[in-house]
Amino acid sequence: MALLGLDPEVVAAARALAARAAEPVVEIARAHTTVAVERATLRLAGITGADTGHRAGDVPWVNRVVDTVREHCGLEHGVVLPAFHALREHDLATLTELAEATAAGQVRYTVPTGRDAQRAARAGRVAVAKGLRTIDRNRAQREKLVARLGDPPRRPWIYLIVATGDIDEDVVQAANAARAGADVIAVIRSTGQSLLDYVPEGATHHGFAGTYATQENFRIMRAAMDEVSREVGRYVRVTNYASGLCMPEIAVLGGLQRLDMMLNDSMYGILFRDINPIRTFVDQRFSRQVHARAGIIINTGEDNYLTTADAVEAAHTVTVSQLLNEHFAHEAGLPDELLGLGHAFEINPSLPESFRLELAHALLARELFPDAPLKWMPPTKHMTGNVFDGYLLDGFFNLAGVLTGQSILLVGMMTEAVVTPFLSDRDLALRNVRYVLDAAAGLREDFRPAPDGFIVKRAHQVLGEAVDLLGRIVRDGLLDAIADGTFGLMKRPPDGGKGADGVVEKAPGYVNPAADLLDEGATR
Repeated sequence: MALLGLDPEVVAAARALAARAAEPVVEIARAHTTVAVERATLRLAGITGADTGHRAGDVPWVNRVVDTVREHCGLEHGVVLPAFHALREHDLATLTELAEATAAGQVRYTVPTGRDAQRAARAGRVAVAKGLRTIDRNRAQREKLVARLGDPPRRPWIYLIVATGDIDEDVVQAANAARAGADVIAVIRSTGQSLLDYVPEGATHHGFAGTYATQENFRIMRAAMDEVSREVGRYVRVTNYASGLCMPEIAVLGGLQRLDMMLNDSMYGILFRDINPIRTFVDQRFSRQVHARAGIIINTGEDNYLTTADAVEAAHTVTVSQLLNEHFAHEAGLPDELLGLGHAFEINPSLPESFRLELAHALLARELFPDAPLKWMPPTKHMTGNVFDGYLLDGFFNLAGVLTGQSILLVGMMTEAVVTPFLSDRDLALRNVRYVLDAAAGLREDFRPAPDGFIVKRAHQVLGEAVDLLGRIVRDGLLDAIADGTFGLMKRPPDGGKGADGVVEKAPGYVNPAADLLDEGATR
């Protein structure tokens, strides 16, 4: 139900400006590939494992192949033609065998032409299609399990984080959280993994403030939550991070292991991890195509802007980013029901009328994106270490989520800024959420801000400021806006940042069957 009386023409103008601002970046993304996109393609085609005998540590076989292809003949035509041509030339059965031969120095990669190129392209398409069919089966399996076990009986879904560093310990905490009422379990990634240009292999037990995102860790957590889902009588969703330098690969691995949500923002890696902007936009487009195919809900990262910029003064930048994220998502094939746009309860609580401002901002997001499963993030910036104040502030956050109809509510911890939460902290936090959700379950139907009151006026003001900013971005360019510190006060030039050397401009004749099949929606 619309409560803010937003002008449809202003909303339409905002979306049109977001599309114009995003389009040049989309064209850049279409014209380039990256080492991560090529690795993700080979993962879909079946390559697994790592070179465990390398003197500098384990090297994933997919990195070995892509790096060697680039060294021998470049990636301008993609990795598929050289790799599948070499498979046939050397009479090898699998890409993993090809990687082993590559490590032994037995393969010299070339870009085939003529019939050789056609045969390599056909073989690559068959192999990639097999991987996509696995993703399709996982999506169908999720739908069956949801139909059989049921979804949570109410919204918002309760989203809770585990972050022990040890996947086995994560499973224990996740299972207990689900039994206590959590609907979505998010496994926080080990600190710094977003800057690794490879995905570790196997189960891990030694992460730092989080657990490494690996295919085996995904499998372990999904299997454990399937078991708990049967126990609690509802489907428990699993979340991880498709971001950083391996964004496309992790998106593929999430699809192959039936993850349900993945954090995937169009600008987070640029702003907060100093990853090259072009690399990020190329990688996020491919990642979102994979998410769309897998039926994975993405979570965007606008909440992070408010941890570095003022949550009142920068409120309109959140709206602008949400509109840009929406356009990038739609262009990559993600429908609204998979678009978990982020925003946060981060206004300084000492500010007069802070709660009314939070309600205005949250309602604006809800009404701009009525069909999107919005992700509402708890206070972090102004958590002082006083657990009593923190518990109260989290209660107000939970109430705002109920009143404004948020879809996914991340559980706030009163020990934020003190320690990594203990099980007991999570239990108390979940009690807070359950109390507010039960006590105020139907309160939204009674909540009617005055048509010309503070909340409505503030929402209109933020939307107007967002339209003005989008107009400037259209004029100056999105890449320049990012370089100028428009979002989160972070200044990131388009030619700077980590991973820039992994960006490759496509040549005429570039072949990537994964991109083709995802564009076509085809299975073979």
